[in-house]
Amino acid sequence: MIEHIMDNGVLLSIIIRTSYHKDGISFFTPDDFSQQLGYMNRPAGYVIDPHVHRLVERKVTLTQEVLFVKSGKVRVDFYDNERNYLESRIIEQGDVILLAGGGHGFEVLEQAEMIEVKQGPYCGDEDKVRFAHLPITPVIKSADDHP
Repeated sequence: MIEHIMDNGVLLSIIIRTSYHKDGISFFTPDDFSQQLGYMNRPAGYVIDPHVHRLVERKVTLTQEVLFVKSGKVRVDFYDNERNYLESRIIEQGDVILLAGGGHGFEVLEQAEMIEVKQGPYCGDEDKVRFAHLPITPVIKSADDHP
């Protein structure tokens, strides 16, 4: 199952639930995203031709990150670009989330291991603006809330 978290027509996040299954290859991000997110399901013996990637200069102006949840349970809080809280989702073992726009925060609900992938190089304090807004009562939506 794939979930898209939107705010006024802007994609904030894509969640690929561990239950997602499809044969072949699927990409979930538009071609202009600086972080491309795809899924592959190939049978034994399938060959991906060896290749190298060409040096292509790209301009990245927004950090987009992908989290792979190895174990545990985490609440993800979504914010718009003005730092207003919007809603939350629960992600857990096997889920993958692309954080594509807006703001986000997390609360670890059960001991969690996650792997994060994002563009580099890391720019230190220039990379993000932290803000102290936590939802008093989070609005936790499920996949059933969004077709």
